Amino acid sequence: MSLPFIEFYVHFESFYRMADDSLFEFLHMEIVSHIFNEQQSRKGELDNKDRAACISLLEAMGFRVGQGLIERLTRDTPSFKDELDIMKFICKDFWTKVFRRQVDNLRTNHQGTYVLQDNKFSLLTQFSSGKQYLDQAPKYLAFSCGVVRGALSNLGLESVVTAEVSIMPSCKFQVVIQKL
Repeated sequence: MSLPFIEFYVHFESFYRMADDSLFEFLHMEIVSHIFNEQQSRKGELDNKDRAACISLLEAMGFRVGQGLIERLTRDTPSFKDELDIMKFICKDFWTKVFRRQVDNLRTNHQGTYVLQDNKFSLLTQFSSGKQYLDQAPKYLAFSCGVVRGALSNLGLESVVTAEVSIMPSCKFQVVIQKL
């Protein structure tokens, strides 16, 4: 993958602020497609290891973007009281800035696990509702998981972020905070 392609993605916020939502959704779909097609052209048939490598690359790209976004968004924000306060900021302010809407629901077990429910996740709305594209969802969610993980990392919370889809375009992001 060429470096300018990745650098363009890193400057996501500037582009996203200027561009229409549908343009970003198209760019996201094209980047996902490009990464998987490039891997397939080198390897032929993709096995689980190849797919995992593609997803890991998308998640890493998202991580860098999340780090940069949170720096800008929290520049003038007072420090957070605790972990729950950070997660509320992610669900309201951060999610709104990145995905143009707040999370529909935030749940926690008060032991470091949070579930963020987005019933109309913007990067899945271009797929038809139902279950026919569920097997494709993980590759379209990897970047977003990285964005959240990168933002949390810059706020001092190391985490594992995964996403689950049972019906399009509803998505649950599970955030598990790593206790050091």
